[in-house]
Amino acid sequence: MLLPQSDWNGLRGETVEHLSRLIRIDTTNPPGNEMVLARDLEQTLRAAGIETHLFEPVADRAALVARLRAPHPTSAPVLLLAHMDVVGVAREAWTTNPFGGDVVDGYVYGRGAIDDKGMLTVNMMTLLLLRRLLTGGRHELTRDVVLVATSDEEAGGTIGTEWLIENHPELMRAEFALNEGGRIRVVDGRPLYAAIQCAEKVSNVVRVTATGPGGHASVPLPGNPVARLARAVSVISDHREPVVLLPTTRGFLAGLAEVWPHAAERTAMSDLASDDAARRDRGARTLSATPLFDAILRTGISATMLDAGVRHNVIPTEASAVLSVRTLPGESIDSVVGRLRDVVNDPAVHFEVTHRGHDAPPSDAGSAAFAAIRDSLHEIDPSIAAVPYLSTGATESAFLRRWGVPTYGILPFPLTMDDETRMHGHDERVPIEALEFALRLISGFVARLAIREFGLPRS
Repeated sequence: MLLPQSDWNGLRGETVEHLSRLIRIDTTNPPGNEMVLARDLEQTLRAAGIETHLFEPVADRAALVARLRAPHPTSAPVLLLAHMDVVGVAREAWTTNPFGGDVVDGYVYGRGAIDDKGMLTVNMMTLLLLRRLLTGGRHELTRDVVLVATSDEEAGGTIGTEWLIENHPELMRAEFALNEGGRIRVVDGRPLYAAIQCAEKVSNVVRVTATGPGGHASVPLPGNPVARLARAVSVISDHREPVVLLPTTRGFLAGLAEVWPHAAERTAMSDLASDDAARRDRGARTLSATPLFDAILRTGISATMLDAGVRHNVIPTEASAVLSVRTLPGESIDSVVGRLRDVVNDPAVHFEVTHRGHDAPPSDAGSAAFAAIRDSLHEIDPSIAAVPYLSTGATESAFLRRWGVPTYGILPFPLTMDDETRMHGHDERVPIEALEFALRLISGFVARLAIREFGLPRS
C-alpha cells in the first residue's frame, strides 16, 4: 500500500502499542478466557466506526467478526483470520514477563507475539487503516473486508472457525481468506522466500497397544508387553512412508530452487521438480536428510506418548504408545496404519485410529488472492521468492477450504530461524520492523483485492 514513510512510522508505533496491550491479556488455552480480549478488540474497532458482531460459543470464550462494507460490492468478501488464544508458558524460563508485552532492543516480547496476536493486531490495524483511507473520499471498497478473531485454535478450533461456519455462515462467506500458516524466512540476513500455505497435512492420532503376560517382575517373562511395545515403536520410528510429490510441493521446490543459497539442496530441489524419475529419486534422497524438507515429501509419523505399568515390580499385561500421524492431503490414514501393521508384524501389537483429521482441498496458487500476496510482497522487496507451500502443521484454514473458501496462509513477519523457533517456546518475540513489514503486506493484499482508484490493479 503506497503511503509516505512518515505515515508508516506512525502506524508502526500504533501497531506496537496495540500488540503490547493484547499480549497483556492472558488468553492461555486452556482455559482461554478470550472474551476479555475480544471485547478490547471490539471497543477499538467500534470506536473507528467499524461494524462488529461478538459471540460467546461457550462461557468466557469468544468469536468476533468485524466488517467494512463496500457501498456497491462487485465481488464476495475477502476475510482476514487470526486466533486469540495462546499456548502456555514456563515462566521461570523467560527473561521477560511472558504477559508483559515488553519492548526490548527492537522486539516486542510476549506469548502470542508471533502466534497469533501479532497477526491479529496487524489484521485489526489493516481495517483501521482502510477505514481512515475510505473516510478521505479518494478510495472506495469494491467488496466487503471481514476480520475474524477466534478462540481455541491451539486446541483444534472447534469453537472457533468451525463454530462460526456452522452457526453464522452468512458472516463467514468469502471469495478468499488469509490466515496464518506460511512463513517468510530470513536466510543470511535477508528475507529469502515467502512460503504461502495453499494446503496442509491432516492431523491424525493412532494408539499402538502391545499385550502379553503379566506378573511379578522378579520372574522375567517372554512376551513382556513393555518390551514388545518398545520393539514396535523402534520399528515404526525407522519406517519411512513413500515420497509423494504433490503439485503444491513441486511448485514450492521449483520456486525455491531459484533462490536457495546451498548448491546441493538447490540441485535436489530442481531434481524433485523435474519430470525425470531418476532425478526425482536423487533429489528426494538429498532433501530427505533435512527433517523440515522430508516432512513435506511424505506422511510423517512421530511417537509422542508412552503408557505402561503401575509399579516398578509388576509386569503389566498391556503397554501403549500414541503416534501423531500427519498424512498428506488425499492419503488414507487406514492405508498408513495397514503399512505400519505390516512392518511391525506382531499379532500382539494392535493399532487404533483414535482421531481422524479432515482432509481439505488445496487452494489454487494461480488465483487472484495468491497474486495479491505475491505482488504485495514484491512491492516491499522484489527479491523475495513467493512460493506455494504445503504446511506440516494444522490450522483453521482447513475448515474454510473444506467449506469452499480458498484460504492462504502466511505468517506475515520476516523471521530468522532463531526467532521462529521461539514460537510456542521461551522468550517469544517479534521484531518491530517485521510488524511494519506485515502491515504493509496485509494492507497491500487487501488493497489489491478490494480497493478502487488506489493506483493498484483491480482483481
